[in-house]
Amino acid sequence: MTLKLYTSPRAPSPRRVRMYAAEKGIALEYVEVSIADGANRTADFLEVNPLGETPVLEREDGSRTTESLAICRWLEERYPSPDLFGGDADERLAVNRWIDRLMFRMYIPTVEVFQHTNTFWAGRLEQVPAFGELQRGTVAAEWRHLAATLATREFVARDSFSMADVVAFTTVDFARVIGMRVGDDLPALKRWYDAVRARPSAQA
Repeated sequence: MTLKLYTSPRAPSPRRVRMYAAEKGIALEYVEVSIADGANRTADFLEVNPLGETPVLEREDGSRTTESLAICRWLEERYPSPDLFGGDADERLAVNRWIDRLMFRMYIPTVEVFQHTNTFWAGRLEQVPAFGELQRGTVAAEWRHLAATLATREFVARDSFSMADVVAFTTVDFARVIGMRVGDDLPALKRWYDAVRARPSAQA
């Protein structure tokens, strides 16, 4: 029995796992769950994850776990090479520090802009458009901070590609749904974004 990943094509969280697995060469069986069609709210899928969210990793023994970063960290324990979370304590500190920063200061605000300003969420939650626009400024500020870091090195957390780059790329790329795209005004960010987008894993 292979590892099975319940995933949604356009959602950034399952994309993190797919991109991570592609970088590592880990074979996963994908089960697509369309959020747009409401497949994540069906009785069958709620038995898989009562929260109605993807990704979900189903292991060989049938047990399941949720949360993209937890899934990737478990896979890293099982398939340590090539490492994407750091080869020693100092690298792991740097990679995980950046992951935390990106998740809380860039990813969550990006999702909040999407949820509070996009018509997809109308009727699904109580939207506060002014809050969404406020968070757009937070996202833009974090892009500038990330660009400043990338002006001094090739990748986000260390000299080689890591899980921090996966988190950053899937977040920045997802920002297209809120009308934000990397431009020439942030040349270091654009250089990095174009380089990561060219990696085969970006198509996962």
